[in-house]
Amino acid sequence: MNWNSYIKSFQNYLKIERGLSKNTIDNYTFDLERLLLFLSQNQIEVSPITIKDETIQQFIYTISKELNARSQARILSGLKSFFNYLIFEDYRTDNPMELIEAPRIGRKLPDTLSLEEIDALISAIDLSKPEGERNRAMLETLYGCGLRVSELVTLKISDLFFDEDFIKITGKGNKQRFVPIANSTKKYIDIYRSTIRNHLQISKNHEDTLFLNRRGKQLTRAMIFTIIKNLAVAINLQKNISPHTLRHSFATHLLENGADLRSIQIMLGHESITTTEIYVHLDKMHLSQIINAFHPRKM
Repeated sequence: MNWNSYIKSFQNYLKIERGLSKNTIDNYTFDLERLLLFLSQNQIEVSPITIKDETIQQFIYTISKELNARSQARILSGLKSFFNYLIFEDYRTDNPMELIEAPRIGRKLPDTLSLEEIDALISAIDLSKPEGERNRAMLETLYGCGLRVSELVTLKISDLFFDEDFIKITGKGNKQRFVPIANSTKKYIDIYRSTIRNHLQISKNHEDTLFLNRRGKQLTRAMIFTIIKNLAVAINLQKNISPHTLRHSFATHLLENGADLRSIQIMLGHESITTTEIYVHLDKMHLSQIINAFHPRKM
């Protein structure tokens, strides 16, 4: 078997055995393709079974000149998973990544938006354009329900349980959860469906997809990024934001207003509470700002 055969087998394992999403599998594949490119450029002829840690070290040294510590760590994690899979399938008896340490990375606090900034972002949407009502409904859903962008673009009409005030979300690893939805968000989705979506020529296999492009197909993640970036430019927002910023803002605002961490964890679909705990750090920053602004003995 060559590299491509092992990688294909690994992809099937990630999809069938571990139930990972296409985006996650694509990321693992991209990590391996980076390694293959390095081997090709340096004319190193090794297979997944014979490659040694010395070669991996050379690869790491090369990518360290191009990527930051966080990107390096992600690639190393992907490679370690691949070689662990080869051990699991009895192709190898050792993992060449075993003694290789990932670069130290600090815990990055996510950017957030204030409620005023979110209102300004949504108000900048041009509702006179056909996609305006769709974009407003999408941003209201992203922020109002704390969704990942991949969860937004795959949201189905059959996932909407408006009478019960919930929507069903399929998250990472195809794990499902129910998230509360506010009346205002439901209103904007209903407006989009009645004024825009119901008049589209919907492509085959997209009949149940909620948010569609002009061709009646599912929107791409990249398109959501572009929409939000353009709105940020329109209001001269001096922050580097993405769809995930609205998700972070959702969690942060809940915490600031008294929601408990466990409830936020469930709504965000975090497998571990430690992932959600990053918002405690954000909340502490908010409290420090309050002290510095309003306490009579502020420094």
